[in-house]
Amino acid sequence: MEGRMPETPVLGLDGLVSGLRDVYKNGRTRELAWRRSQLKGLISLLTEKEEDIFDALRDDLGKHRTEAFRDEVGVLVKSVKNTLQNLEKWAAPEKAPTPLVSFPATALVVPEPLGVVLIFSCWNLPLGLALEPLSGALAAGNAVVLKPSELAPSTAAFLAANIPRYLDSEAVKVVVGAPEVGEKLMEHRWDKVLFTGGARVGRIIMTKAAKHLTPVALELGSKCPCIVDWLDSKRDSQVAVNRIIGAKWSTCAGQACIAIDYILVEEQFAPILIELLKSTIKRFFTKPEDMARILNEKHFNRLSGLLKDHNVSCSVVHGGGMDPKTLSIEPTILLNPPLDSDIMTEEIFGPLLPIITVKKIEDSIEFLNSKPKPLAIYAFTRNEALKQRIIKETSSGSVTFNDAIVQYGLESLPFGGVGQSGFGQYHGKYSFEMFSHKKAVLKRSFLIEFMFRYPPWDNNKLGILRHVFGYDYVSLFLALLGLRS
Repeated sequence: MEGRMPETPVLGLDGLVSGLRDVYKNGRTRELAWRRSQLKGLISLLTEKEEDIFDALRDDLGKHRTEAFRDEVGVLVKSVKNTLQNLEKWAAPEKAPTPLVSFPATALVVPEPLGVVLIFSCWNLPLGLALEPLSGALAAGNAVVLKPSELAPSTAAFLAANIPRYLDSEAVKVVVGAPEVGEKLMEHRWDKVLFTGGARVGRIIMTKAAKHLTPVALELGSKCPCIVDWLDSKRDSQVAVNRIIGAKWSTCAGQACIAIDYILVEEQFAPILIELLKSTIKRFFTKPEDMARILNEKHFNRLSGLLKDHNVSCSVVHGGGMDPKTLSIEPTILLNPPLDSDIMTEEIFGPLLPIITVKKIEDSIEFLNSKPKPLAIYAFTRNEALKQRIIKETSSGSVTFNDAIVQYGLESLPFGGVGQSGFGQYHGKYSFEMFSHKKAVLKRSFLIEFMFRYPPWDNNKLGILRHVFGYDYVSLFLALLGLRS
């Protein structure tokens, strides 16, 4: 598949947005039948075009078809099927309690679509980060514009060519093109914008959204730490190393916002951990196609530049090999690079893994709390007290014990950051809720009327109101009878 991406004419964006608003106003996207049909269309797209998807992801990132299925196709089909199965329940009004004093009354929370929403996806999971939020926006009944990343041109071209064939082409639009196209899109009013990417562009999105008071959800990157407590069992230690390697090097070569960025381990156990990592890397990556390549020359140069500092390069204990022709960097382990170096202050987003040693594993909590809040914290430990301290004393988008990255594939858990790692959560029902408004509905009768609600005011009415807001219905009844003030 060629990575050509026909750019959407900027001059046509006005008509595109107004056309989507007309489609939304006519009400068809609100119907459950329409929503179901769109979700079924997504499933058909993912299953019928699986080979084309594999080709696109190989072209853009060198992903093996098995990795592509695990991280993008398979997990998406599972998620969309779950949404389809639960859609009627999620979209149904929920009853809310009402106080006795309002009898007879009914209170409801009614989910309603936001309207016309805009989704910016990222290049590292170019299919998953486009279609997972899209499924939630469609399930909620919105009209949608999807702007895929121009840095994954084959996947963007695939989405632009196939989404109109499988989904309602009048209610779902794919807009492709350079960053300038995204900036032009942000000049329009949207009912919500979801952006996945880096903090620099996230700030631009928020600034432009402020003009129209557009609500924004940001899914940003961070330095996701991994605490490795010593595991007495040889098997448990090997399982931990398997999962660390899977979460660092076998997920887009570490080019993932939830990939492990660095490890914290007690200094006495660091040599054992490093040797286990080395031997397992050798077994896991036996041929070049077992690991994705670096996105492009710019990102390759950024990663190679992290190792040019002598104090950083001398901390390399494994790997470090690079091939600019194939944009490949072998799995690289560093031991205690300077904490003020770029590799320890910037998100790595690549196959370089620093290991930082601490005197006691409990010291890792203080280390984490001195850094910005990450998208995820991982910890491999059997120590229940340590687990509770991590949960209670740190803040992050998620915490996963004894595994890593797998929380992304659970549609029962919300995915999102906190602080500098972003805000807003999606996946499964949370995707539906991200693109819905929970409308409060209260229905009352004309049957009973209490005049203490209205002027003229006096101390008797004040006393009755105290009983009402205190849920003291016995005193309220007596006060209404004139037996108590």
